[in-house]
Amino acid sequence: MASKELKSKVMTLGNKLAPKMGGDRTAAFIQAWQIVKAGGLELAVKGVSFGSRQEALRRLAAYEPAQIRAVLVPEPTNPIDPAAMAVMVGVQGGRGLYCLGYVPKTLTPIVASMRGQLPVLWVLDGEIRGARLRLAA
Repeated sequence: MASKELKSKVMTLGNKLAPKMGGDRTAAFIQAWQIVKAGGLELAVKGVSFGSRQEALRRLAAYEPAQIRAVLVPEPTNPIDPAAMAVMVGVQGGRGLYCLGYVPKTLTPIVASMRGQLPVLWVLDGEIRGARLRLAA
């Protein structure tokens, strides 16, 4: 990645992160630099043991990761956490999306800043206990 492009990504993400980090621009730019330098942010999806989500994970394991689509959807009406961000998944040719779980609460402000800027790539845990998402640069 060219130096100018790298700087642009860090500045854009840092400026989006700052308000969500209490206005601490220094911490925001450090976090942005780490995310861009690493090529993205990988996170464990929370809540995958609730309801029939384990069955959904087993079914998803039958597909190639390229066939699985993950979408992050804010849930401002969530009674437990108005800042919650659902991880909705579906497969190519499937009939809609299924809520597999949520972005961890501690990462929600960072992920919310990244939404729309970075694509979501699906990474399924080998043991079907959980799922990980990678927000890639």
